[in-house]
Amino acid sequence: MRPPGFWSRPPSHPLARLLAPAGRLYGGLSADRMDRAGAMPPCPVLCVGNFTLGGAGKTPTALALARLLRELGRAPAFLSRGYGGRIAGPLIVDPARHAAAEVGDEPLLLARAETTVIARDRPAGARLCAEAGAEVIVMDDGLQNPSLTKTLSLAVVDGGAGNGNGLPFPAGPLRAPLARQWPHVAGLVLVGEGAPGETLAAEAGGRGLPVHRARLVPGEASGWAGCRVVAFAGIGRPEKFFQTLRSLGAEIVAERAFSDHHPFRPDELAVLSALAAREGAELVTTEKDAVRLPAEARAAVRVLRVALTFDDEARLRRQLEAAFPRA
Repeated sequence: MRPPGFWSRPPSHPLARLLAPAGRLYGGLSADRMDRAGAMPPCPVLCVGNFTLGGAGKTPTALALARLLRELGRAPAFLSRGYGGRIAGPLIVDPARHAAAEVGDEPLLLARAETTVIARDRPAGARLCAEAGAEVIVMDDGLQNPSLTKTLSLAVVDGGAGNGNGLPFPAGPLRAPLARQWPHVAGLVLVGEGAPGETLAAEAGGRGLPVHRARLVPGEASGWAGCRVVAFAGIGRPEKFFQTLRSLGAEIVAERAFSDHHPFRPDELAVLSALAAREGAELVTTEKDAVRLPAEARAAVRVLRVALTFDDEARLRRQLEAAFPRA
């Protein structure tokens, strides 16, 4: 879904006030669910979640954390619900064999780096991760899912969005009241800059939680200057992608934003291709969007890849070493 505009407005907005009772009910039920005890997993679990609905940069964060765990001598595997895919699992994802419609787009990206298991039943998925050799399970999303006991949970925050108007869904973007979520996290990963994110960072600091500041860095920073592009994206905040392209010097002649995890239809791609041809421009999208494109369309679309880098990686390493000591 595309987040409605009033989610980023003050909580006094008429629609937010109208939906506030439903938000209190939804948020209270979600918070109560978070407080339930989970099953003990076969190996430690690092949960990479967020306070809100929508994208915040969880998948790039999970990839970066798995890399750090590997460098620290721990064998990671990813566990994902497989949002957007039709297979319930548990299943080990094979990027050469599975499609986004089967396993979801994010698991396909994760599986390029490490063993990745999708499972609607998280305890069953954790068992399969351990059978595949995992020493640490990196759970992509699932902060609000109580089915597994987590060793360490980090909340990923988009610096430009923060927690929106601070209200639970549907009145706002929070999955549960923020005060009820704080006890479940051991730190923040603050991605990018912005006053909304700084507000949450200050609250985390007041609670004694570490704030790991991070940035999304393009994998190919050169070769974009002066390029005419038609940019399209179906991610949590497509405007971040468009801004990254502009910062690299690309000339965006048209941009199209779709909802997160949007399954691109042939007719939509035909319209985009015709627009690019008419403007003498290249089609460009994100890596996450590219895995949802039909195979015949991928060759005609340029992909901007990004990776997450931490401002103080040593501090994060110390937290991971303390949470996941060697056996």
